[in-house]
Amino acid sequence: MNLTGKRIIVTGVASGIGQQSAKILQDRGAIIVGFDRNEPQAYVDEYIHVELTDRTSINNAVDNFSGNADTLCNIAGVPPTAPAVTVVTVNFIGLRHFTERIIGRINDGGSIVNMASLAGVGWPQAVADISRFIETADFENAEALCEEMNIGQPRSYFFSKEVLIVWTMQNWNTWRDRGIRVNAVSPGPVSTPILGDFLETLGPRAEEDMRVMGRAGKPEKIAPIVAFLCSDESSWLNGANIFVALEPIVWREVVEPELENLFNSGWVFHRSGGSDHPNSTMLLRIVVF
Repeated sequence: MNLTGKRIIVTGVASGIGQQSAKILQDRGAIIVGFDRNEPQAYVDEYIHVELTDRTSINNAVDNFSGNADTLCNIAGVPPTAPAVTVVTVNFIGLRHFTERIIGRINDGGSIVNMASLAGVGWPQAVADISRFIETADFENAEALCEEMNIGQPRSYFFSKEVLIVWTMQNWNTWRDRGIRVNAVSPGPVSTPILGDFLETLGPRAEEDMRVMGRAGKPEKIAPIVAFLCSDESSWLNGANIFVALEPIVWREVVEPELENLFNSGWVFHRSGGSDHPNSTMLLRIVVF
């Protein structure tokens, strides 16, 4: 994958998956513009400070960005140990606002890469709440919505990633007239500076994921997927959520009425039950009209 000359925005660039993504992108010839609350020590050609919890900070950061970019990598995120309102704001509300503010500076034919999580795999069981949150959530009412919808710790992290996955799939066609595609990456537990926060809060869930996988993943194993989605080689991939884990993803106990509601709203599901899990539902592809 040759990314020579591509100008790529990476949020969360100071550490973890964001830092490793910037490294591999830069190694392959890209020019990296990093957005983060903390100043990165490496792998960026330009740095702009941003607080994704604050609308004004995001607006100022976008105003301070000059020129255009070919790709936006939304990688910044916070763990479930943070207050619920911070988790949903950084992981979705701020990410969405940043994307919508800077989309006019993304070149035609560009790409958006959203860093979701295996924690969001259960989104079909929360469709009603996810739809409501996408439609109504903003910086001003996030705390009230969390209280009203009972989104506390650690649910806030799972929920924020569920919302991000659905929002990604919903927007596959939003910028189609400009040739801009949007995809998500959903890794399992990854050895980053915030892994301890995940283990502390998610406990058995995260430990079980790592037990099945044999170990926590490494940021440098996730970054090549990000690089691929930034490249021209992935130009026919749009609206996808790519799982990055050493275990098969099988969704069980899907709420059928919610799937029917989505289908009636224009969602198309291709489903099959595996022989090992005859009552399971495997989502193979989703298209939004």
